[in-house]
Amino acid sequence: MTELAINPTSIRVADWIIEALFNLGVRTAFMVTGGGAMHLNDAIGVHEGFEVVCTLHEQGASIASEAYAKQTGVPALCLVTSGPGGTNAITGVTGAWLDSVPMVIISGQAKRSDLVGSTGVRQRGVQEVDIVSMVTPVTKLAVTVMDPYDICFYLEQAFHLATTGRPGPVWLDIPLDVQGALVDATLLRHFEAPPKIESAASGDLSELMGEIIERLRLARHPILLFGAGIWIARAQNDAVQLAESLGVPVLTTWPAHGIIGDEHHLYAGRPGAFAPRGANFALQNSDFLLCLGARLDLVTTGYNPKDFARNAYKIAVDIDPKELAKLEGAIDLAFLGDVGEVVRTLAGSTWANSGKAWTDIDGWVARCQEWRARYPVVIDAYRQPGDTISTYYFAEALSEVLAENDVIALGCSGLGIEIFILGMRLHTGQRSIFNTALGEMGAGPPTALGACIGSGGRRTICVDGDGGLQLNVQELETIRRLKLPVKLFVLSNDGYASIRASQNRWFGRLAGADSSSGVTLPPLEGIATAYGWKFVTLDGTKALFSQLQEVLETPGPVLCEVPTPRDEPRQPIQTSQALPDGGMQSLPLEDLAPRLSRDEMAANMSSS
Repeated sequence: MTELAINPTSIRVADWIIEALFNLGVRTAFMVTGGGAMHLNDAIGVHEGFEVVCTLHEQGASIASEAYAKQTGVPALCLVTSGPGGTNAITGVTGAWLDSVPMVIISGQAKRSDLVGSTGVRQRGVQEVDIVSMVTPVTKLAVTVMDPYDICFYLEQAFHLATTGRPGPVWLDIPLDVQGALVDATLLRHFEAPPKIESAASGDLSELMGEIIERLRLARHPILLFGAGIWIARAQNDAVQLAESLGVPVLTTWPAHGIIGDEHHLYAGRPGAFAPRGANFALQNSDFLLCLGARLDLVTTGYNPKDFARNAYKIAVDIDPKELAKLEGAIDLAFLGDVGEVVRTLAGSTWANSGKAWTDIDGWVARCQEWRARYPVVIDAYRQPGDTISTYYFAEALSEVLAENDVIALGCSGLGIEIFILGMRLHTGQRSIFNTALGEMGAGPPTALGACIGSGGRRTICVDGDGGLQLNVQELETIRRLKLPVKLFVLSNDGYASIRASQNRWFGRLAGADSSSGVTLPPLEGIATAYGWKFVTLDGTKALFSQLQEVLETPGPVLCEVPTPRDEPRQPIQTSQALPDGGMQSLPLEDLAPRLSRDEMAANMSSS
C-alpha cells in the first residue's frame, strides 16, 4: 500500500484487492459509492496510486470503463455497490462483452449471513440481488467470493481471463463481511494460469502463409479486410505495413476505421449495410478476401454471409472458434489464431516485403480509388447553404478541422453513428471510440469521459444525438468537475430520428419518437448552463468552419448544438424486397439504395 501501514499477515481484504489491482497495472477506477461496498470505497480512497473518477450513475461508470480500455488497451476498475449499483452497470458491461473489451467490475454485496442462499425467498439482505446470475451471460467470469482466503485466486483468475484470448469483462461480487475481513496475505492461494498455448503453431502459420501467397498469386482483385481485432491486438502499425508491402487495397469494418487512414491510397472504405458504394463494389468484385480480426457480423455481411464477397476465395483469421464456426459455408478457410501474431508474422516476412512481383495490382488499386471518387458519401447536395446542416456535411467539415492527436469518442446510436460515421474521415492510427455491437443510447458523455481520461486529457471530440444524450446527461457534471477538454457536438433533430425513420417506413405513423408522439427534450442551452458548460449553436452552413474552429479552440468543456434536418435520409443503405411467400430478402451489398440504373450497376460489377 502507498499510505496505510499494512501488515501482510493481517490485511483487510478490501485493501488487498486494491493493492493487487495496482500491482497488475490498473491505475484508474470509475466508481459510484454505496454502503454495500463501503470497505472497497474506503480502500481505494486511501490508495494514492489510483485515479478515482466518481461518476453520477453506474451506467456511466461502466461505459466510461469500456471507453478507457479501448483507448489504452488496459482495463479500468468499475467499482459499484450492491443491488441497483450492480444492475445499473450491466449495460456498459454488456457492451464490453460484445466488443471484446477488458474490464474488471467489483460490486459490493450483502454480508454472507444475510444472503438468500438456498432458502428460495427473493431477498434477505439489504439491497441484495443475485447479480452473478444476471451477468454470467455477458462476462468471462462472474463469481461471489464467499471465502476471504479465495480472494487472491479469483482476482488473479479474473484478470487473466479479462486480458487474454478474446478479452472481455469479469465480475467479482464481494459480500460486505468479506470486504472487511482480515486475512494473512501469505496464506492466500494463487491462481495458476494454464500454460500458454501458441495460438498459431509455426507449422500452421507457415501453411497459412503458403495459402495466402498462392491465392495472391492467382488473384486479380485481392482485398484485405481489417477488423477491430487488430486494434485489440495492438497490431495496427503492422497491419498498415503489411498492406503497404503487398500493395493490396484495404477495407475496414466500422470499429476498425482509422487503422489505415482515409487519405491512404490503399484505403477502399468501410463495407456493409450502411456503406459508401465504392467500398461495397470493391468487396463484391474481389476474388480473394483476407479477413483479419473481423467477426463478420450481419451489418458487415449484409445479413447474408454467403453472398458476402461471393466471388472471392475467403480466408478469415479470428481468435474465437465460435465466431469462425458461425461462418461455416460462407468462408473457404478459417484460421484460429491471434490476429496480432498472424499480422506481425506476415508483415515481417521476406515474401511480404519483396515487392509486388506476384501480380500487377496497380490497375485494381486505381479502380478502387475510382469508385471512392465517383461515389462519395458526401455529395454537393449536402453542402448547400442553409439554416440547417446536413449530418453528412457536418461530419466532413468536422473531420477537416480536427487535429491528428484529437480523441474521437462517439455516441453509438441513431444518426450520430449511422450517418456521421459514413462521412467522418480519420488519419492513419486515429481511432474512433464507440460501441459497435450494442448501440445503446446514452453512450456519448461517458464514452468521452473514459476516452479523454485514457488519453491523458487530450482534446476529445464527442458527437451524439439530442435524444440519446439525455440517457446519461448527468456525466456532463463529471466532465466539468474534472475540467476535461471535451467538445460535445449534439445533433439537434427533435428526438429519435433513426427510430422515426423506421416507423415512417414500416407503419407510416409515429410512437414515442419525437415531440409530436410523446418524447420532449429540454433546451440544450439550458442543459449547458445548468452543468457549467460553454454553449454554442452553429449558425447553419454560412460560418460553419470558423465556428467549428472556435469551439475546438475554446478551453474546457463546450456543448455545441448542431441544427440538422429533422428527417435526413440514411443513404447509401441496404434495403429489402418482399418475396412471393410474404417473407423479406435483403438485396446484395452492391445494390444499395437509392438504387443505380441496371446498366450502371452492370458496369460497376464487371470483372475487367
